[in-house]
Amino acid sequence: MTSTERSLARRRLLTTTAALTGAALLGGTAHAADARQATWPTRFPLPDGFQPEGIAIGSEPYAWFGSLANGDVYRASLATGRGRVVHRGLGPDRPVVGLKTDRHGRLFLSGGAGGDLRTVDARTGEIEQVHEVGGAFVNDVVLTPRAAWFTDSFLPRLYRLDLGRDGAPQGVETVPLSGDWEQGPDFTANGIERTPDGSALLVVNAFAGGGGLMRVDPRTGSASAVDLGGALLPNGDGLLLLGRTLYVVQQWQNAIDVFRLNSSGTRGSLITRVTDPDRFRIPTTAAAWGDRIYLPNARFDIDPPAPDTDYDTVAVPRV
Repeated sequence: MTSTERSLARRRLLTTTAALTGAALLGGTAHAADARQATWPTRFPLPDGFQPEGIAIGSEPYAWFGSLANGDVYRASLATGRGRVVHRGLGPDRPVVGLKTDRHGRLFLSGGAGGDLRTVDARTGEIEQVHEVGGAFVNDVVLTPRAAWFTDSFLPRLYRLDLGRDGAPQGVETVPLSGDWEQGPDFTANGIERTPDGSALLVVNAFAGGGGLMRVDPRTGSASAVDLGGALLPNGDGLLLLGRTLYVVQQWQNAIDVFRLNSSGTRGSLITRVTDPDRFRIPTTAAAWGDRIYLPNARFDIDPPAPDTDYDTVAVPRV
């Protein structure tokens, strides 16, 4: 091996190590494919009238879904598609939008127009904490080792819910967004993730420049536009990062745009677009298990939704 080849090999090793370390530091999880998964359903129903938006998958093959209708949380087995409501919501004015689950058996819920953040015991369904943040629309959430970060779609700010050593929620801090951040007259901030190296946050901005991605310094809130090579995210919703591959759900386009990011998350290139006209019915968010990506169909084109409106979840192969 020449000195140039040794240098390139070392660079690849360092880049890969940094990406994997960043994923671990900020709580990223990738599950090995289960040989049985080929027999699991690629589409399964959610309760009629549920109005799903967010999805979370933890360390076991179960998915949690939040309800825009009344704040319920539904848990379904990925192996069978069967499930049940495990948390009864606080009513029609207290929805659940985005949600995540941690390794301590806790759910973190975004309260939408209810203007709050909630934590729930995933085993018992009991509410642990409610933090009123006065938000206009608390939308999505991502977990890092030291905090849970929430977006607000109508206000230029993030909410940081500090976490103790055992993952127990502490106090809430409001982090104003600055720099390149532009707040639009309608929904602006949406999905949130971390950069591959774990140094910053990635937030969808559906307004600035026709819709794109912002890299946010978690210490200051300063945002800088991510160079996506001209790709736009006007309908960008949920984000899912697996290694350096970023899945962006473009809800009204019934599509997932897939990008390859550099380790710091300052640049990305479009790899492909995933569509499924027969099964996508305005999916909003995404979570992974094994070799599949799971998405709830929010059906926002049904306005107003009825108590008997049917909803489901679909799975597509990972890119």
